[in-house]
Amino acid sequence: MDRIKREFKVEINQGAPQLAYKEAITSTIEHRETYKKQSGGRGKYGDIVFEIGPRADGKPGLEFVNGIVGGVIPKEFIPAIQKGFEESMKDGVLAGFPIESMRVRLFHGSYHEVDSDALSFELAARQGFREAARKCSPKLLEPIMAIEVLTPDEYTGPVTGDLNRRRGIMKGMDTKAGSQVIKADVPLSELFGYVTDLRTLTSGRATANLTFDHYEQVPNNLAEGIVAKVKGTGK
Repeated sequence: MDRIKREFKVEINQGAPQLAYKEAITSTIEHRETYKKQSGGRGKYGDIVFEIGPRADGKPGLEFVNGIVGGVIPKEFIPAIQKGFEESMKDGVLAGFPIESMRVRLFHGSYHEVDSDALSFELAARQGFREAARKCSPKLLEPIMAIEVLTPDEYTGPVTGDLNRRRGIMKGMDTKAGSQVIKADVPLSELFGYVTDLRTLTSGRATANLTFDHYEQVPNNLAEGIVAKVKGTGK
């Protein structure tokens, strides 16, 4: 930040770091959603019955299964329903963070000869997601970093103790050129300013390498505080 100002003469506003949280639904339910509007003239009508839950394969994206038989919903409206669920995944029900993976099986519903159109069914899907996902045990996910610390042997205890205080999960230790290589998975939220703290802890003799590894569920006691804060201040 200092170099941007000093070398490039660019004035900047520095805000607090923001984490890229995600959300996940962890249980499966069935739900019926009827979108109906009548305001004079042609109305809006879309009725869907679906099962929503996590994907069994864990892959990202929406797994959409069209189980409609007998034309209870005309096939030309099915893509709009799928679109409604896909768009809804961008804004989760806990705190508005995206849902990366989800499965929806559409298996029943109804339509109106005059009032039904693609938009009606898309809105039914969006509305149905908001109602159903709240009942699917939604959880908050946080990014986890894989960290490797190269430190002189005498600082091994303080370094591992510090990582444990940061909710780190130790993955192992190796010896390299007379120094210790400590490996751990640590939530990114606990690592802001870590390199500076590490230098202080080891008199500047340790180095660290951090890379993104995966997403993991935030402990419930911490998730409640994060969700409350986001809802109170906005993302």
